[in-house]
Amino acid sequence: MKQTKNEGVFQRGDKLYTENPESCRGIRVYNEKLVHHSGREYRSWNPYRSKLAAVILNGLNINIKSNSKILYLGAATGTTVSHISDIVKKGLIYAVENSPISMKNLIQVSEKRQNIIPILADANHPDRYETYISDVDIVYQDISQRNQAEIFIKNTKRYLKDKGQGILMVKARSIDVSLKPEKAYEKISKELKENQIKTIDIKNLSPYQKDHAAISISL
Repeated sequence: MKQTKNEGVFQRGDKLYTENPESCRGIRVYNEKLVHHSGREYRSWNPYRSKLAAVILNGLNINIKSNSKILYLGAATGTTVSHISDIVKKGLIYAVENSPISMKNLIQVSEKRQNIIPILADANHPDRYETYISDVDIVYQDISQRNQAEIFIKNTKRYLKDKGQGILMVKARSIDVSLKPEKAYEKISKELKENQIKTIDIKNLSPYQKDHAAISISL
């Protein structure tokens, strides 16, 4: 099991892993494989189920540290959230999700993970959860809506610390089905720039996710 350049993310062969905490030993979140090595338990991180795993395999450097505070927009049922939870052992994840059905699963994932705060809210309205959130080191968004850039801008402007990192997962077809994916990514990048948000890198998620890319930003 080899430590990658990303803290808390490990690799064996062509597969990624995160270390399962003591409180979750033997527990799977989405039927992922558990591997034991040198007295520790690792969970396989499926890039076909998690866009963050896909973009790490494609070379994006994420700045998630063991003590990072993260605002996760579009947390869904907690697949990717759980792996980030493995990494930020001393940190905190504010996991915002708008679907009550998905929130039930997310709460179950959070029960044994004290560093996840599930928040049932619409990310279009960041003011509605300001009482739960302090400034964060990273804003991570995975919301497939036409106005996903607008949502990202609102939340980064409100909650991201200076010199923090933002990671926006872009689904091209949610932006404009008439555009080629690369043009859709350029369109989002331009919209971010117009709002004083600098694009650092754009990584395609192929072959794990079709017509998706991750845009890494800084304020």
